[in-house]
Amino acid sequence: MKKRFLPACIAFLASFGFFLIAYPYHLLRREHLNLFVFDGDYIAQRFRGVGWLSRLTSSFVEQFFCVRVLGPLIVSLLLVAIGTVTYRICRKFLGERGSYLTAALMFIWSFLRECGNLYLTRYTIASLGFLSLILLALQFNKLRDKALAAVLFICVGFWALGSPCDKTYGKLWGLPMLNVERVIGLDIETANENWDRVLKLSEKDLYMIEASVCYNLSQAMKGQLGNRLFDHSQGDPYNFILAVSGDQNFFTNGIAGEQWYQLGDMTIAEQSAVTCLQASPEHTGARFIERLARVNIITGQEATAQKYLNLLSKTVFYRKWAKRMLDGAYTEEDEEWIGRGRSKMAVSDDIHLGNVPRSVLQGLLEANPDNTPAREFLLCYDLLRYDLEQFSEDYDSCRLDSHIYKEAMVIWLEQQGISSRTVAEEYGINDSVRQRMEMFFRYPNNYRNTYWYYYMKALNESGL
Repeated sequence: MKKRFLPACIAFLASFGFFLIAYPYHLLRREHLNLFVFDGDYIAQRFRGVGWLSRLTSSFVEQFFCVRVLGPLIVSLLLVAIGTVTYRICRKFLGERGSYLTAALMFIWSFLRECGNLYLTRYTIASLGFLSLILLALQFNKLRDKALAAVLFICVGFWALGSPCDKTYGKLWGLPMLNVERVIGLDIETANENWDRVLKLSEKDLYMIEASVCYNLSQAMKGQLGNRLFDHSQGDPYNFILAVSGDQNFFTNGIAGEQWYQLGDMTIAEQSAVTCLQASPEHTGARFIERLARVNIITGQEATAQKYLNLLSKTVFYRKWAKRMLDGAYTEEDEEWIGRGRSKMAVSDDIHLGNVPRSVLQGLLEANPDNTPAREFLLCYDLLRYDLEQFSEDYDSCRLDSHIYKEAMVIWLEQQGISSRTVAEEYGINDSVRQRMEMFFRYPNNYRNTYWYYYMKALNESGL
């Protein structure tokens, strides 16, 4: 008897360890895209129609995925249950070795499906449900009774469980995608404002727009973007600051919203959250509901914020926070993020065009000249577009201490024919900067993290 439990224990530990250590953000993301509200009317309206039981069950269990250990635990138990039920079904027809092999293949198939990027837990639950119904039908003694029970149970199963596969969210096959897992991790840690963790995940460059955006934002929030910009890949300068657009997937729009929320534009942050809610698989998501509540608290839209807080107050893990916000019983931490958000807000709340981020950033700086992240994004945006004339105007008003900004000013002064040492020193260009520039011209490949390298590379590529 103990020998029979050994394969199940090994499978459970392997699955649990994988999702806990190597693939943790994959399941945390599902909780972000889920919302289970303990309200009779809400449940009756949302979980109806074909597949209601699997959707209801998966939504209930996915709310616990926000606890990092519970997600891997629940998924691993489901996968082992699939293997166990498969084994018991096969024992009716096959020998022990064949039953173990079939159960193992079923476990592996279900495990790989769980690794799919857009996979939803409800399809694993539906698969387990159908297997359980087949096992139940096989408990009848007569062949005719078994056949009738199987037909009846499968019909009921399709009504209650729906299909165990879907061309978009429950594909027949999946594979672990570790690079995608890291980008999902960058997104989640950015939303949680864990800037050190974002930088840790960014150590190995993924050469993806979304990864660069998270990296740049974390450096800006730590006041180091001007020094560390070219330590990470930078693609098209027009993707340096993401717009919220219907042409992008909801994942990219979500990262764009995080970027603008931290920079201080609550209008774009709110637009991002609404867009993500509409585009998410279940058209909901606790993360986006919470973001909408935070945005409206910051902007002073109490009635709108209350609508979202009322929803969150009927959940397990957001209830305490939501009730505290509804009662106005703010902690010091609450006062800090509310005050920080309000201090960065622009005076106007117009809907901005996504292709003119400069005007948005300038509006934020007019409202709060001390908004250093917005200023660093403005300066770096100028530099990535090689607009040194505009950069010199924007830099002149702040003179932030950064080697990249000084390197850009060296080029601009040369273009203007300004050779005055006094003027150069006003911009912080001293002997050490000049010596570094001399070394750059000797060994340019040793200075890839400089603006000189970025600028000269563009000149060489353009043939100038």
